[in-house]
Amino acid sequence: MASETHYVRPDVQALLSMLEAAGRPALADMTLAEARQGYLALHAMADAPARELAVIRDLACPGPAGDIPVRLYDKRDSREPSPVIMFFHGGGFVIGDLESHHSLCTEIAHQMDLPLVAVDYRRAPEHKFPAAIEDCEAAARWVATSPDALGRTATGLVTIGDSAGGNAAIVVAQLLGANPAEVTVVLQVPIFPLASDALGSKSLEKFAEGFILTKVAVEFFDACYAPDRSDPRAMPILGNHADTPPTVLVTASLDPIRDSGRDYGAALAQAGIDHVFLEMRGVTHSFTNLRKAVPGAQQDLERVLGAMKLMLERAA
Repeated sequence: MASETHYVRPDVQALLSMLEAAGRPALADMTLAEARQGYLALHAMADAPARELAVIRDLACPGPAGDIPVRLYDKRDSREPSPVIMFFHGGGFVIGDLESHHSLCTEIAHQMDLPLVAVDYRRAPEHKFPAAIEDCEAAARWVATSPDALGRTATGLVTIGDSAGGNAAIVVAQLLGANPAEVTVVLQVPIFPLASDALGSKSLEKFAEGFILTKVAVEFFDACYAPDRSDPRAMPILGNHADTPPTVLVTASLDPIRDSGRDYGAALAQAGIDHVFLEMRGVTHSFTNLRKAVPGAQQDLERVLGAMKLMLERAA
């Protein structure tokens, strides 16, 4: 059960109690296929229905190990040149795919009224670090060229993702800052990201069990992904923050990797980067994909999207 010493929002507590009663097996006790299917099943059960959009189209772009599947979302059949949102899904770089975050992507594309490209990067343990990052970077560079297959002209990129995808959102922005693409990253939006090493952090111990993401799961993902902790592509807290684009940084107060996001926020503040820091109080990791089971999470997401609109207006 969630500890009484931490504030847990009532709608969040209802979901946590239901999951505890269901007695789900620990991630480390599942096969890889079971873990991936369980992640899809949780989102199918807990997330809001997908929005209907004018365009939902599966495409592919060239990558370092072959074509990378991507999915284009847009509420308009056609549009004038605009920023394009690059979405990188969560799941520890191990579970998750285009389907696990489909509903969330439709919501972002609908509310932001911008084209969104979701990236189906290679996953661990079949493809360890840095394969996922290499794919995410390649897809971002492809979108920056405004390829004919996309049917949209990008005036800039917005990198966004949750959890592992939040890590990718930061890393891709750093890589394109160091080696520019055809258009710049105009905004980055890491949502409960892994930005610094979570292992050994206070939040990992404080919220080790009972809050959706567990310490055991974090350790499992880490073992599968096998990141090089000295490489900024794995730990972007080590990267150059001076050229960071405007940022909307989101954490959850009951998240085992919360302190990793807080560390990154402190680094941005120290570097004088224009950013909005939102810590959602009383909610867990993955709240953006729990909007049916946790009704207040829709408003939480809309706060994030509102901050994105504000920052894009300021950049313009």
